[in-house]
Amino acid sequence: MLTIKMLRHLALFLSTSLLFAASAFSGEDLHLINCGFTAAKTLDADHRVFIADHRDRNHGFNLEATESSISGLSPLYSTAAVFHRRGSYVFPVVDRGLHHTVRLHFYPFENEFYSLFHAEFHVVANGLLLLGNFSVPGNVSLPVIKEFLIPVDSNEVKLSFVPSRNSKIGFVNAIEVISAPKDLIADVAQFIDVGVNERIYGLLRSGFEAVYRVNVGGFKLTPFNDSLWRTWVPDDEYLISGGASQPFHFSGHIKYRDGGASREVAPDNVYNTARVLRSSSPSVPNENVTWSFDVEKGYKYMVRMHFCDIASISLNSLYFNVYINEQLAYENLDLSDITSGQLASPFYADFVVDVKTSDNIVVSVGPSKISLSKGVDAILNGVEIWKMNNSMGSFDGDVTAAFVGRRIHLNRICALMPLIAAICLLIFLLHKQRDHQGWRQLPMTSSNYSK
Repeated sequence: MLTIKMLRHLALFLSTSLLFAASAFSGEDLHLINCGFTAAKTLDADHRVFIADHRDRNHGFNLEATESSISGLSPLYSTAAVFHRRGSYVFPVVDRGLHHTVRLHFYPFENEFYSLFHAEFHVVANGLLLLGNFSVPGNVSLPVIKEFLIPVDSNEVKLSFVPSRNSKIGFVNAIEVISAPKDLIADVAQFIDVGVNERIYGLLRSGFEAVYRVNVGGFKLTPFNDSLWRTWVPDDEYLISGGASQPFHFSGHIKYRDGGASREVAPDNVYNTARVLRSSSPSVPNENVTWSFDVEKGYKYMVRMHFCDIASISLNSLYFNVYINEQLAYENLDLSDITSGQLASPFYADFVVDVKTSDNIVVSVGPSKISLSKGVDAILNGVEIWKMNNSMGSFDGDVTAAFVGRRIHLNRICALMPLIAAICLLIFLLHKQRDHQGWRQLPMTSSNYSK
């Protein structure tokens, strides 16, 4: 049941959404492509302009859905570019040396000619294997949007779609290639493992796949409410302990600092909501607030945790610990100290974990040994989890982008083998016939003998 307080927060959320949607990030590179669409321009549900793909694509053909299969959907999903062999998009790049966001939109449909529900294919971008043997699962909500951050040192982003051997068809409905803000990815993070908490470098050379983006204690945020057109989901599905914690909503002004988190790192609507653990008695709670996220093992992941002290009434009154996979990642975190003595000023911390044997990542915040009673004892505003590409440059198994390319050539050779065999057989028969004619016995007449 909605209370008056909840309605006030909802009204605040809706009113500020319109304000923040108008201040979208403007990078040098912005390519929004409606694949398979013939009209010059299309508006998506978030009022962004997507253009047709005929200038950027080589190979493939356009496929249009029936009206009934896409009723009520964004026009982005009414068409698709379909590939029977390797097809590529090439996007020019101005912001060289920066990560670029690559979003791929998939909404399978069928018409009287084709069905995209059984498509299986690979996707390669600038030497990274983004998707391997990818097909849209039948048990997920549509559309499926895959988001990656890839380092770009060249003057182009080249996206290739390669049908797998099983289905011989690949497709994509829409593509976004956007230069990322310079402060979105830092080169340094804390590596957390059993008994290990150390600083590591080199993240600017890595690619990332967005796996989770969670607005802790808050509402779902659509791309319309985010300057980088991201989607943030509520944390309720992932919260596994911390029954004493409560969502907290802040109606004041978020104070961004130079050198700190910006609106591009996370929007106001992430930082003005949180889940907090507080004590109303003389004793400090003896519990943590914990979230669990299912992941694919065998990869490293970057866990980004967003903090903003919107719940304390005074500085230096909040001290708490941060844990990753039950390992202490940050002890006695004092947000007032980090933000140079400001409340409601955002801060984020990046942690890297190597998921070798388990199939989940567990994140916790809880009181520290110096937490104060009758106050806020822990807070978390947002969580992002990114899969990092492995040493083979892949987000999807021990297969490289180069191997996918070699397999294409091998498949082509294999496809030509019957023709090559037929030609060889024909040459053999022709040679055999000619040789047989060369050894044929001459007719014996009287003129062949001398007398």
